[in-house]
This record gives sequence, C-alpha cells and structure tokens, in this order.
Amino acid sequence: MNIITNNNAMCSFAIDVLRSVEDPEIGLNIIDLGLVYQIDFDEESKKIFCTMTLTTQFCPMGESILNTVKLSLEKFFSDFTAEVYLTFEPSWNSDRISEMGRIFLNRK
Repeated sequence: MNIITNNNAMCSFAIDVLRSVEDPEIGLNIIDLGLVYQIDFDEESKKIFCTMTLTTQFCPMGESILNTVKLSLEKFFSDFTAEVYLTFEPSWNSDRISEMGRIFLNRK
C-alpha cells in the first residue's frame, strides 16, 4: 500500500476508517483493493482531501463508493469536511491489491 499523505498519524486513522468501505461488487475494502492514492489534511481549514480511483471508469457503484468515503471520513474526523477527488491517472490495476486483499480474493 502506497498512500501519499502530509500527516502520517492522521492518515493511519483514515486508512483504518476506510477499511470499512467496500467495493460492493468485489466485496473487498477500498484500501486493500488499492483504490486510495492520497489522503492529505489541512488542520487549519479542517479539511481532508482524499484522491482515489475506481477499478474502472464505468464502475456502476462509483458514486456510492465516493459518497461513502466522504461520509466515513467526516464521521470519524467530526471536526473536518472531506473532499473526495476521483482520478484515473494512474489507472488502477490488480498490482495495487495488497497482500491481504490477494489472500481475500484467492489470487496468490
């Protein structure tokens, strides 16, 4: 897992929170799936900036996943507002799946 951040401590908590967000079609959380690229925190303005992708640009659950990420971060970091950005650069591929994710998916 290679998530870029400007605050390692807060990012660790965010990662734990986002492990509860699953891609409903795959059944694996978005962290182990490798969908999250960056999580930054602006403590002064109380904002979280999350940059992520989807397994495909045509993911029918994309909007739902993005909304769940936003709500999950805002629930845990109750003083913060989350902004979730979707990118397809770089595009997602199965190399981004964590070892735990591979075990879950039986892809070892």
